[in-house]
Amino acid sequence: MAQLAVPAVITAATHLMRAAQWIAAANLLRAATPDDQADQLALALALAEVAVDQDFAQQTDHATAELAAVARLLETLPDATTSWDLAMLHLRKDYSNALFHSTPATSGTPDPNAPRDPSEARDQTTAAALAKRAEQLRDEAPDDARRGSASFYAGVIADNLRDDPDAAFTHFTATLELGERAADDLLASLALRHLGDHSHTAGNLELARAQWERSTELRQKVGHLLGALAQQTLLAVLLRDEGDAAGSRALATEVNRWSNQVGLTFITKQTADLMN
Repeated sequence: MAQLAVPAVITAATHLMRAAQWIAAANLLRAATPDDQADQLALALALAEVAVDQDFAQQTDHATAELAAVARLLETLPDATTSWDLAMLHLRKDYSNALFHSTPATSGTPDPNAPRDPSEARDQTTAAALAKRAEQLRDEAPDDARRGSASFYAGVIADNLRDDPDAAFTHFTATLELGERAADDLLASLALRHLGDHSHTAGNLELARAQWERSTELRQKVGHLLGALAQQTLLAVLLRDEGDAAGSRALATEVNRWSNQVGLTFITKQTADLMN
């Protein structure tokens, strides 16, 4: 029977995950059955990452059991870096849950006479706890790539859950620097996507285009389908804002076809709105 090195299996599964082939990636990882405990732990961590990634993309819940499996293996084979990676995956999963299933943060000055929504206070408590976890992971990260990943999540938590764009901008700027230092193209692309959003909000369409196009190129380079489609959606928004309605609709239509085929419902909805 042919033997494959575990790192090669994990690399192949990572490429399948980035291509939005989560089931194939998970099946490949499960098909590997090494005797070595360290290899078992590495495969379990990779499987948990595939599950977390799918849960964010499709708003499912495959990760709970896989994260627990990694925790069990760590009890018999402690490893500081894997423990950090597991904590990062838990943060990503909890951020996804907060983003898609909680009440969004509101902007502007609240009406002091309006009745308080208990869920709003609860959501802000959750967001504050997530922000604290992200900053702790950033401070404890063993290398620049992991530090950049934690900084990125501190940024999206600040932007999307806490309505704090200034803090988010600071985190995304740090993420870009760390991603470039670590030669991590995907991390750099994440930072550029969100920095471009800040440029777009500020009305600097030229800078937003440069940042969003570079982010798209980097995601295409590493084969990240969801990321590339999400970026092309933003470029369709930019075309609309630049006055090219026909170009915006054409690009949105193509992205809509792709996203519908791989079950990316939030991108399908965004592009459907642009098509109309």
